[in-house]
Amino acid sequence: MDLLTNALSGLGLSGAAGLNAYIPLLLVGLLDRLGLLHLAGPFAWLSSPWVLLGIVVLGLLDFVGDKIPGVDHVLHLAGGVVNVAAGGVLFASQHGAATGLNPTLALVLGLLVSGGVHATRTVLRPAATTLTAGVGNPVVSSIEDGLSLLLSVLAVLFPLLAVVVLALLVWQAWRLLGRVRYRLSGRSRI
Repeated sequence: MDLLTNALSGLGLSGAAGLNAYIPLLLVGLLDRLGLLHLAGPFAWLSSPWVLLGIVVLGLLDFVGDKIPGVDHVLHLAGGVVNVAAGGVLFASQHGAATGLNPTLALVLGLLVSGGVHATRTVLRPAATTLTAGVGNPVVSSIEDGLSLLLSVLAVLFPLLAVVVLALLVWQAWRLLGRVRYRLSGRSRI
């Protein structure tokens, strides 16, 4: 049962990292520091006071910068590495030796999930920028941050629900992308 619970939690956390790397990293680091969550062996460094301080500082810079047109684009480029790496670390951090999951496999699964979510976000954000002339980007960014927080909390407390919510979000994002592409193509419905 630990393997399934940890896998579901890892999926939820890595999906949350695809939206915002710093929220799930901060949450698991703080929960481990408070003794409410146990991170797998080599990932205990996430609860170090210095690492937590760095996550808070970088998270605040990302939070503010992602609301500024132009700066948000640069942050999304960097997020292609940061968000994906955070997702890999978060997934792997949920798997200790007791679960029997190969650490490399856990890392790769986390990279794939967070990378997929980040790629979807990367495809949708320019459409939001085009449709709103950039004015809607702070709203979209705030929604992404809120969804990352929701997924992070659910991944820790209700892992199965986190995965269901993540699947629904990805499905909705692809549906939205289809509608946006249709709208941007200039076709009109008859």
